Amino acid sequence: MESKQISSEQLEKYSSAITLSDMEVFVFPELMYSLVLANIMSPIIWQWRDADCFRKLQGKGSYKKLMRLRQFIIDEYEFNLDLETWGLTDRKKELARFEKFISPEEIARSNALFGYAGDKYYFDVDIRRHFGLDKYDSDIIPYWKTETVEAMDAFRFRPGYEKRAGECVSLAALYAAAIFVVCGIPLEKIYMILTPLHSQNFIDIQDGVLTNNRRLVTKAMWFNGTAISNKAQRALRNEQVTILAHSSGYVHCLYKDATIDKNTYKKFRTRLSQFLTTQLTPLMFANFLRSYPQYQKHFIFCHHFRGEEKFIEAENLFRYEHGSKFRIADATFEKLIAEVSEEDFAPYKLPERICFEHLYRLICKTGIDVRKPDGRDVLKSYVAPRIPEAGSFTEDLSEFLHLEAKLPESDKDYLPSEPVKIPPHWTREQIIDYLQSIRSQNITADLAFYAYRDMETCDWLPFIKAAVERNPVSIQQLGDMPVEKVKSWLDELENTSIYDGRRLAQPDELVNFRRADGIEKAFLLANIIRSRQNQQPLEILIDREKVLLKGRQEHRFVSGKGIKKHIIIPPSL
Repeated sequence: MESKQISSEQLEKYSSAITLSDMEVFVFPELMYSLVLANIMSPIIWQWRDADCFRKLQGKGSYKKLMRLRQFIIDEYEFNLDLETWGLTDRKKELARFEKFISPEEIARSNALFGYAGDKYYFDVDIRRHFGLDKYDSDIIPYWKTETVEAMDAFRFRPGYEKRAGECVSLAALYAAAIFVVCGIPLEKIYMILTPLHSQNFIDIQDGVLTNNRRLVTKAMWFNGTAISNKAQRALRNEQVTILAHSSGYVHCLYKDATIDKNTYKKFRTRLSQFLTTQLTPLMFANFLRSYPQYQKHFIFCHHFRGEEKFIEAENLFRYEHGSKFRIADATFEKLIAEVSEEDFAPYKLPERICFEHLYRLICKTGIDVRKPDGRDVLKSYVAPRIPEAGSFTEDLSEFLHLEAKLPESDKDYLPSEPVKIPPHWTREQIIDYLQSIRSQNITADLAFYAYRDMETCDWLPFIKAAVERNPVSIQQLGDMPVEKVKSWLDELENTSIYDGRRLAQPDELVNFRRADGIEKAFLLANIIRSRQNQQPLEILIDREKVLLKGRQEHRFVSGKGIKKHIIIPPSL
């Protein structure tokens, strides 16, 4: 097998660009943006621009396109949280693999599969049970992988799925690429935010927008106090941000060196803080009560009708709101009040409750800033006679109005690096040519071609190592089947790759999606044989449409990839 000289450390990194496990991205943060670039190079996302729903928006603003993209992704993609999609691995094996890069103790503090359980909030909601991690209490753990857009699209061929699908990191990478390709938003305005249990993007347009799995969260949505918005806040409220990835580079919570532009990171911190901060207004206070229903029992709303004052308990009015399209304290408030049954109004104010209107006057008169101690003191003094837990109330309100995200520290050694600079008006071909031209100066761009599976311009050794060492699904599902039966099973599959051109799927992608080119079938069979007879060297001879796998026996396949290659797979790599 022809291959460039590559060190063991480089081989780990470059082969990780093929498999893209949660652990691999954490250890090699360049990989996250490499996947985004691979998706940008993919013809799939470029085809979206020809869809009627996007063609109708030509000439419209990027924000309008972004909102349409959200609906497209909601309609077309499922959120996949099947932890065993990509099989199981061994905790000790993974820790040993990466101990030269990060200590096991640091990994356990930052990675959900290696002991991380989050802060007090996550313990309270039993987050490991929520994600299904609680059953992995031994050294056997899921091999949590991130998918390319091709693999996400191929989920519709997997039994049990009707749509394309992906987990949160895959969806974040998909969004980042589509926001650039389809919406024309510059890469410089897109920031990827990774935490131990989640991945999302911050888009620096207007007041800011966050992606959250398939959905988008605007600043107004962030503070609306609804259950879905509260769920969208969980990661930033309760987790340490481990990696921030950007077109200029990355910053990592554990690594002293950062490749992101220093001023860019400073700007991001400012813009995110602005997004996570709002002023105390009657609307925001109503949103707070919606988010913290335990405080509703202390408040009452007043309604002026035909010169008379009528009152309704806050919790009762919020019940009306729940089934209505109108909202408390916004422009539709009077229409909501009109829906309230006459019998639910009281003719007098309950003395033990605080009138929302009176609080409104206090807010307008004093301009209370509850983020500051003196502002909290003013509010606490006002509510204390009627709210026994006045201290907790003011602290909760302060935290609702302002969140300080746990970002990697700014005190890093910022290494000079070549940023990725791609104008939104470039064609796909121009982008690929440009990324090819900077591969020697930008490792993220170089790794992108491995994530893209471009076997025409990449060293094959990382792909081979990944194929025969990190594809447990094929071994698990076919491991007990005689080799001849595995070959027959492969022959019956549709002879079509999920990747176009001279790009290749890994064995587990073949098993999950039930289709493959002959080269991909040969690699799967090699993985099966090697798992049983790991001292046996194997050869794969590819001569255009002919593929021959040679071991103790010979197995032939047919390829449509047009590749010519002679591969030797030794017992160990």
